[in-house]
Amino acid sequence: MVASASFADFLREQLAPLGRVTMRRMFGKTGVFCEGLMFAMVADNMLYLRVDDHNRAAFREAESFPPLSYEKRGRAIDLSFWRVPERLFDEPDELIDWARAGLAAARRVAATRKRAAPAAKSKQHPRRWTGGMSRRRHG
Repeated sequence: MVASASFADFLREQLAPLGRVTMRRMFGKTGVFCEGLMFAMVADNMLYLRVDDHNRAAFREAESFPPLSYEKRGRAIDLSFWRVPERLFDEPDELIDWARAGLAAARRVAATRKRAAPAAKSKQHPRRWTGGMSRRRHG
């Protein structure tokens, strides 16, 4: 489920020290963006932050909750977003520390994708339009 209006307002207020935080509904959840990067998601009014190899150790406490996932062909697909412990909503400074770590992970993921995109594009050979006629002449 997407974030309720009141939870979304609460998150915008709590995450304001990061900069301009926006939210957008997507895939039955709510994406949380800062600087154009999705660094968090909300499902059922629970906040999940982006996790990667660099911040995983800092998020040890979140390991006790299942990561945000979806099911595809009978398998659970981990989205690399971990649930924020509820106690952080009473500790705004620590919540911001966690959110900054999630935003940093989102930046690293974006940088990795940008490096991979040109390589993928260079492997593609564009098809040329021939006007429906073959270039080869017969006979």
